[in-house]
Amino acid sequence: MIQVAAFWMVIAPAQTKRVNQPPVIPKTWDDKAMNTLEIPLANPVGSPKAVPAAYYYQIPLRPIYKQYPVYAPDREPAGYMDRLKQLEPIILWDGGVRHPKLDTEEDFVKAGSLVFEASVFFNGDVGPVFNLSDVRNKTWWRKSGMPVNSKGIMPFMFYVVREKGKVELGTFSCAMCHTRIMSDGKVVNGAQGNIPFGAALAQSSPVPPPLNRALYSVPWLHPDPIEEVVTMNDREQRQLSAAIPAGVNARHRTSLVNPVQIPDLIGVKQRRYLDRTGLQPQNAPVDFMRYVAMNQGGDSLSSFGGFVPVGLNFKTPPDPTDSITVGGRYSDEELYALTQYVYSLKPPPNPNKPSRLTLRGKQLFVSEGCARCHSLPSYSNNRLTPTVGFDVPSDHRFKYDIMKTSVGTDSGLTMKTRRGTGYYKVPSLRGLWYRSMFGHSGWCANLEDWFDPRRLEPDYVPTGFRPNGNKPFPVLGHAYGLDLSADDRKALISFLKTL
Repeated sequence: MIQVAAFWMVIAPAQTKRVNQPPVIPKTWDDKAMNTLEIPLANPVGSPKAVPAAYYYQIPLRPIYKQYPVYAPDREPAGYMDRLKQLEPIILWDGGVRHPKLDTEEDFVKAGSLVFEASVFFNGDVGPVFNLSDVRNKTWWRKSGMPVNSKGIMPFMFYVVREKGKVELGTFSCAMCHTRIMSDGKVVNGAQGNIPFGAALAQSSPVPPPLNRALYSVPWLHPDPIEEVVTMNDREQRQLSAAIPAGVNARHRTSLVNPVQIPDLIGVKQRRYLDRTGLQPQNAPVDFMRYVAMNQGGDSLSSFGGFVPVGLNFKTPPDPTDSITVGGRYSDEELYALTQYVYSLKPPPNPNKPSRLTLRGKQLFVSEGCARCHSLPSYSNNRLTPTVGFDVPSDHRFKYDIMKTSVGTDSGLTMKTRRGTGYYKVPSLRGLWYRSMFGHSGWCANLEDWFDPRRLEPDYVPTGFRPNGNKPFPVLGHAYGLDLSADDRKALISFLKTL
């Protein structure tokens, strides 16, 4: 028997008072908005056309179940799994009914934390999921290097009971990629995640080639970059996956050879563009709601110049009444709650304090012109910079905030993937001290490596993502600061770590 929890008892104090009017929930999937939502792709023939709102709103809502921690094998309490098998399923939020206790913005922030941690896939479902047998396997833990918090809990995945007597592994929540375990075992929600996704997947079942196509194919390019991957054997695919370090992910619409640094969501409310490639402008909370809806499966229903990703794995045309199509969807109310929660996230306390060295670094930051692109208060000018080889369409200068100069970084992510707009956004420097894997595909493990002038050399071996395994690969572009003396670079880095 499934229990539906008294939701207000789960997320809010019993004595919550009504302090203002309930917020107006915007409509996520609006036909006019969805078809002008994203910046056109570098080759506009592939720019996605979203499914109609009537189609989207037929997709069944996914219930949010109560979840339970996944412990490292040697930290799991005795009899833990047996106790989970005795539990009844508990639905915390069915998504279909607005709960009367969701009265204030504060209520929605608390509710949004449930959506943030809610699993989308469960082992056995269709989708790129890990298996229950993985997290029960000591070898998988050891070889993947999966970190745990101070209590021995891995906060990236969860145990879920959807049927009494059956414990499943829940994966692909927002928290899976946007949770960071600090060196002291503390957990920071919304930060750039440090799940070793590539290494863990390499130790699990490899992603089958048809799914690779749905995730990564760019059929209007000749040759399609996915052909390099789907023709690999099992060992080669595992090696390619293992080359992607923690903090970097080959998420859908990118590729295994052009993955993306996982973004830090703390402070995302102040970001003018979402995604490394500036794929979607953000002007209001509803834009973030739409971004989430697209990234939780909505864009897999889109037509990319006639290519419909889910059509390769599921039904053609996709059946909106089949929840397996996109794993179900969240209600507008849930997406609004998630947005308010993400907007509310704060950075962890910064242990790097101002000093004479950081003051010198701040002076260099100004004198070297860093502030032209990384301006206060967010340390980003919130503009787009075109990549090398991309001709900016004339109308883009009026529609988007585009810089005239290119920083010269590798163009693969923005020219050879389905997230490729021909641009990269200027990232915020806030929170650099707790982030890692720098460059939009995460080639440099830390700031010291990013400011190492040797990275421009052809015999350089990246310390983060290695696109060619252990072979040399120059990390080109963004040469700012590389010509400083060693002492000045140290001062600049020290200042950046205080942000």
